[in-house]
Amino acid sequence: MGRRRTPELYRAPFPLYALRVEPSTGLLITAGGGGAAKTGIKNGVHFLQLEQIGGTLSASLLHSHDTETRATMNLALAGNILAAGQDASCQLLQFRTQELETSDKEDNAGSQEQGPRQRKGMGTTTETQETEASTQREGVELNVENLQSVQTDFGSDPLQKTVCFNHDNTLLATGGTDGFVRVWQVPSLEKVLEFKAHEGEIEDLTLGPGDKMVTAGWDFKACVWQRDQLVTGLCWDENLPPLPDTPYRYQACSESGTFLGLGTVTGSVAIYISFSLQRLYYLREAHGIVVTDVAFMPEQGRGRELLGSHEAALFSVAVDSRCQLHLLPIRRSVPVWLLLLLCAGLIILAILLLQNAFPGFL
Repeated sequence: MGRRRTPELYRAPFPLYALRVEPSTGLLITAGGGGAAKTGIKNGVHFLQLEQIGGTLSASLLHSHDTETRATMNLALAGNILAAGQDASCQLLQFRTQELETSDKEDNAGSQEQGPRQRKGMGTTTETQETEASTQREGVELNVENLQSVQTDFGSDPLQKTVCFNHDNTLLATGGTDGFVRVWQVPSLEKVLEFKAHEGEIEDLTLGPGDKMVTAGWDFKACVWQRDQLVTGLCWDENLPPLPDTPYRYQACSESGTFLGLGTVTGSVAIYISFSLQRLYYLREAHGIVVTDVAFMPEQGRGRELLGSHEAALFSVAVDSRCQLHLLPIRRSVPVWLLLLLCAGLIILAILLLQNAFPGFL
């Protein structure tokens, strides 16, 4: 039997490294590129419009933002502000969508006919579409503006590896190859904190309430910080036998509260229940190459509408330029009232059996 395949939601004209889903509008944002090398592979951030068509979740290109010679390797989203990790810098982008009036639609009908709508793997775009300042689809216009930019990594081969906002979107934290965490004010990008967190690259970090922060590095350590003071830490290999030459590790992970989504260096994708780690979905080598990011469809905003008859939807991207969709059907469950009724019935049955076996038991 052939390997199970998952629907290809979208194919970009460049390798994909990051994605985010904007909850209120349901925009799927993907980013990547070929970098500064003159290979003809472009760099950009693509904004995709998600919608249900005939019971199937579909994506179409709404806007293509050219990032010139800089490939976007990681993303963080705060409302309509994107923090994009590009080489050793963090670039803030602001995007806005607006509905066009009827007259505007009619005036632009010709240009829309020239740029056919893209769906399910139609990743090529016309030169006009890729260089436009804004792209229009079905009466929606999206504009992207470059805001502040700042260098966030200063290693020998500098590269920003991860970025995240705090809970109220007033601060931005970055980590990279030099092992330093740097915290910046938003939107000015003035630095407010800097400290050495790991020996080697920082793989991931997250900001919590009360100046708390968690970091994970390539030194196989995860640390909890109160600002720049270490609170506690874990070392993955301290109670394990010596690690092999090629240690196994997850490349990407996202959490929706109920579910945990994983992508691996071999291209496999899985969905687990968060509290029990029971595996509900697994697709071996879904991409056949390293999964660079995964993200769940948000359960608020348009997310519930777009999920349709499914309990969860996980998006995955990889350097194969594909964005794939992984759907988890709604699981059948037994109503609580039925469980209570069955328990009551069992208790009554047990009492009757005991009364029959031991007359005068009651």
